Amino acid sequence: MDELIKRGIDLIRESEKILVFVGAGLSTESGIPDFRSPGGIWDKYDPSDFDFHRFVSDERAREKYWQMSTEYYEVMRNAVPNQAHLSIKRLENAGKLLAIVTQNIDHLHHKAGNSPNKIIEIHGTAFSVSCLSCNKAYDRDEIEDRIKSGVTIPYCDECSGILKPDTVSFGQAMPQDKMTESLRHARECDLCIVLGSSLVVYPAASIPAYAMESGAKLMIINRDETPLDRHAFLVIHDSVAKTLGRIMESI
Repeated sequence: MDELIKRGIDLIRESEKILVFVGAGLSTESGIPDFRSPGGIWDKYDPSDFDFHRFVSDERAREKYWQMSTEYYEVMRNAVPNQAHLSIKRLENAGKLLAIVTQNIDHLHHKAGNSPNKIIEIHGTAFSVSCLSCNKAYDRDEIEDRIKSGVTIPYCDECSGILKPDTVSFGQAMPQDKMTESLRHARECDLCIVLGSSLVVYPAASIPAYAMESGAKLMIINRDETPLDRHAFLVIHDSVAKTLGRIMESI
C-alpha cells in the first residue's frame, strides 16, 4: 500500500490540471447512505416509485417522493466533510484543481470550502427546490419548514405549480450545460482522479473515460473494482478519505 501511496503522490505532484470525479463512496464516509448499497435508500423504497414522469403525473407519487426526500435531506444537512473533501480543497489551494464533477447531491464540497465555480453537481443538488412550471427557486429549508408544519406535498406559492428538489430523477434529462462543461474539463485535464464511484451510472461515468481518451492519466480510489480499473494508471482499493488524506499529507 505504501508503494501505491507514493505513486499517488508522484502523480499529483507531476500534474497541473486535475479533474476530480466523485461518486457516492465519498459521501458514505461522511455518514450519508448510498442509494444502491445494502441499507441504502432503495432498501426502504422502490426506485420505480420515484420516476420523474410518475412524480409529475401522480399526486400520491409526489407525496411518497417528499417523504423519502425529506428523510434523506435530514441526513445530508447534518453531514460534515471528511478527510477526502478537505484534501480536494487542498488541491484547489495548491492551484492544481481544474474542477470537481460530483454525482453527489449533498453540498459537502461547498461545506469543505471549494469555490462554487469549481464544483459541477452533475446530478443536481438537494439543497434547493424549483417550480417545474415557473422556475421560481426556493431554499430547501423553507420547503422543509412547510413539510414540518403538516404540508405533505408543497406547491409553488407563485403559480401553484409542482415543486421538486433540484436533483436529477430517474427518467429526467441530465442538465446538458453541466455535461458539456464536464466534458470540456475532461478534455483539458492531465490527471483525472476518480473517488468513490463504481463508474456504472451513465452518462456521468463517461467523463473519466473521456478524460483518459483525451490523454489524461487516470487514478481510481474506490473500495470496489470498477470497469475502468484495467485502463487506469493507478488503482487503490481502500477507504477514499484515508487514502487521499495520506497522499495529500505528503504534498
